[in-house]
Amino acid sequence: MAGCEMVASHMPSYLPRIVDAELDELVTGLPAIALEGAKGVGKTATARRRAATVLLLDRPEERALLEADAARLARSAPPILLDEWQRYPPAWDLVRRAVDDGAEAGRFLLTGSAVPIGAPVHSGAGRIVRLRLRPLSLSERGFATPTVSLRALLSGDRPALAGSHEVTLPALLDALLASGYPAVAAAAPRARRALLDGYLDQVVEREFAELGHPVRRPQALRAWLTAYAAATATTTSYNRILEAATPGEDDKPAKTTTIAYREVLERLYLLDPLPAWVPTRNALARLGRAPKHHLADPALAARLLGVGLAALLAAEEPDTPALRHGDLTGRLFESLVTLSVRTYAQAAECRTFHFRTHGGDREVDLLIERADGRVVAIEVKLAPTVSDHDVAHLHWLRGQLGSDLLDAVVVTAGKDAYRRRDGIGVVPALLLGP
Repeated sequence: MAGCEMVASHMPSYLPRIVDAELDELVTGLPAIALEGAKGVGKTATARRRAATVLLLDRPEERALLEADAARLARSAPPILLDEWQRYPPAWDLVRRAVDDGAEAGRFLLTGSAVPIGAPVHSGAGRIVRLRLRPLSLSERGFATPTVSLRALLSGDRPALAGSHEVTLPALLDALLASGYPAVAAAAPRARRALLDGYLDQVVEREFAELGHPVRRPQALRAWLTAYAAATATTTSYNRILEAATPGEDDKPAKTTTIAYREVLERLYLLDPLPAWVPTRNALARLGRAPKHHLADPALAARLLGVGLAALLAAEEPDTPALRHGDLTGRLFESLVTLSVRTYAQAAECRTFHFRTHGGDREVDLLIERADGRVVAIEVKLAPTVSDHDVAHLHWLRGQLGSDLLDAVVVTAGKDAYRRRDGIGVVPALLLGP
């Protein structure tokens, strides 16, 4: 296993990605695009489909060639892909300077699975456009054909909702455990568990050191990651996460150490926290500001917690009582929906947040915000049916925002899409798409 790339014995053929359309549109007008995300999500496969020249900078011999002869970027046929550019940080500045010198649209593609710490790298603002690639969304996994478009919900027209599928709850949860990493999802169950375990081991044992943070106590980092996984889809404080990672221990990692954990894990795109919504058009007061905790893929959280399909179906909790916030299965399902919605929202040029009042008495799982500040609100419920209680916070938010609330839906593990009499949409997760 090279780095923490995950390679199955039989690699799947290329799975079309939602980001493909974004890339195809952007390369016609931008000279340099950086496709970023965790290792194994498919950045290289997506970028290589568009590249005429490929420089694999995770290979020492190719780094040496570029270091010895930077002018080869001017001689190479475009589009030029600089894969894993962070292994040779000067590559970023070489591209930036080429853009300043008038590089044509579509000349450079960069892929990166980490942001170097302390490297003298210019931000690239105005020169290199960053584009995030996350693990496969539910619609990209091909279990059902989406019938409800997030873009349509964002129109404010409150479209009619329809459609159904026949995928069972066990099959949906098995898809969650299979992960959105293409090579892992294509593997047999035992192989994919081994691939995910190896991925996590490599992060702890190798990737930290490559970013200049060798881990003195790997078991402490692994325990912190496990506690973070147990806090999936909550706003649990980092102090409580540390307490859960080190119950009864006097020799706890220092706060500076755990802050470094978070910084490096976010630079590796392994943590993908969901920020809280701060409205620009409304005077809602006393809103919580803490992010919701999410790993890059809920399958990683399940592996860290040691839960499989039987445990998820039985709704068992991990052995971290200090972090129990209701049903683990429901929170992992919310994380899967969040991963998917963030991909769809990016395609629609929108941002994704969560909403929570300061005291936690009102919460909405996801808010997708247009550039004008108007939003679509989404609650996530594992149950296939939706009660009046389930939509209470959506009705409250509608009363607060008025016409700034474009639409409100509940995303479920059910099989049928429809609108309730109160106008709230009910959309199965497998039927929601971009």
